[in-house]
Amino acid sequence: MTLRDLINSVDSEQYSKNPLYRKLHTTKPEYGYIRRIQVKEQDGQLVITNAHIGSLGDILTYVIEVAPDLNISKVQLLDAILQEMAKGGFSEDEESAFWNDFDNLQKAKIIR
Repeated sequence: MTLRDLINSVDSEQYSKNPLYRKLHTTKPEYGYIRRIQVKEQDGQLVITNAHIGSLGDILTYVIEVAPDLNISKVQLLDAILQEMAKGGFSEDEESAFWNDFDNLQKAKIIR
């Protein structure tokens, strides 16, 4: 199953307030690489890898590879992947502020 398949298989109403889910739900899948989002358990925690590589359109085409001994529902799986993808991410306002500060030569001079 790909991330796109997983997104389409859950109740979208449940995720109506999640901006990342809404963005992924409306993003057109692109040609992805032969990569996999890997899901396993380590020390009682879910570990999601390869969820930050490529564009959103590419990630939608990645196959989700769940460890065979892991018993997880589709909702739990999607929640974990969305949480991992959102980790350390910027909101639109934060991203805009970052680039404004980056381009502000006076502020850059003070930082140096």
